Amino acid sequence: MKWTDGLDNKLITWVKEVDQQIAPKLREIDEQVLFNQKKVLDAFRNEKISEEELNGSTGYGYDDIGRDALDAVYADVFKTEDAMVRPQIISGTHAISTALWGMLRPGDKLLYATGMPYDTVQEVIGITGEPDAGSLKDFQIKFDYAELDSKGQFSEENVRQKLSDDVKVVAIQRSRGYATRESFTVAQIAKMIRFIKGLKPDVKIFIDNCYGEFSETSEPTEYGADVMAGSLIKNAGGGLAKTGGYIVGKKALIEKIGNRLTTPGSGKDEGATLNTLADMFQGFFQAPNVTGEAIKGAIYESALLEKCGLDVSPKWDAPRTDLIQTVNFGNPESMIKFAEVIQHYSPINSYVDPVPSEMGGYDDKIIMAAGTFVQGASVEFSADGPLREPYTLYMQGGLTYAHVKIATTEAVSQLFFKTI
Repeated sequence: MKWTDGLDNKLITWVKEVDQQIAPKLREIDEQVLFNQKKVLDAFRNEKISEEELNGSTGYGYDDIGRDALDAVYADVFKTEDAMVRPQIISGTHAISTALWGMLRPGDKLLYATGMPYDTVQEVIGITGEPDAGSLKDFQIKFDYAELDSKGQFSEENVRQKLSDDVKVVAIQRSRGYATRESFTVAQIAKMIRFIKGLKPDVKIFIDNCYGEFSETSEPTEYGADVMAGSLIKNAGGGLAKTGGYIVGKKALIEKIGNRLTTPGSGKDEGATLNTLADMFQGFFQAPNVTGEAIKGAIYESALLEKCGLDVSPKWDAPRTDLIQTVNFGNPESMIKFAEVIQHYSPINSYVDPVPSEMGGYDDKIIMAAGTFVQGASVEFSADGPLREPYTLYMQGGLTYAHVKIATTEAVSQLFFKTI
């Protein structure tokens, strides 16, 4: 018996060809996993993490040694002065919002150097959403963005023109979000930081690192970023964290951001962790391997879907800096059908048909296949996207390479090799 039993012979041949094609690239990812795993293991050893620190706190969360130790591990791995890892942060957007609110004051300006941010952040800023909802705009915090060039790359000239005296924070979005551009590698981000700091040394650089952790062997905070944020139900949680987010960076800035998350005077010194710490510690420990499995899956997706004649990004052999793999279907019917099969080959809610629907923070209807153990966990295999041209599905995550391979192959089978 083989896992490919029942598939069309031509598809089986394609799978074998793809396996051979991508094998050297998968070995590169294995080496990357080893490097990142050692980095995380060393952080656990440096901070002398013990069983006692896996226990949480209740009430105000005073003297939570586990919470403080987890902060120290994150700061060690990301090479920052301080960190704040909290179950009270509900999403990546919440982590970003909290960081921006902590760093900006009325009259300040926020500049996105990587084009318009994605939909949910636009509501935080006040570009979209209901008036008087409590956005940055409502508190007289100004916003601008530097357009990318015609190739979707960072434009030094556009940033130079936009970097006015009142800009206090420059944000860089590492991942593409629902945009068609490529995600930015750490090397590209390092170059951006050098350029921006060269023009305005006192400006604060903020990195939206969602989907990026452990996708390479270094992180933007190693190259001069002042603050960076992400979600624990993406890479950093390793598939075990049930909720939460992190913010790392300069100590003085993390103190201000902590005041925003809780209250001035309490800051990051309070906040009960309840029973979340064991999952957060273990999830972060296994995050390098889980991220590696997801990236291997994305490489397979890219190679196989390109064989089907679809427009994919990144290409299978391109550098990877996050978990996201996109595929353009050109029509809504194929996009929806592919998402349905991904849902049907998920461990949870496999019997459910995903239906395009309205979703908070987005202007278009969203199709979302996400049969995940943790609701909305992008580190688990899922596929989603807005119902708008060119009808692009954003595939991300995968706790195991095997799951991604099986589900993707079945989706290709039913979309291209099945007749009604």
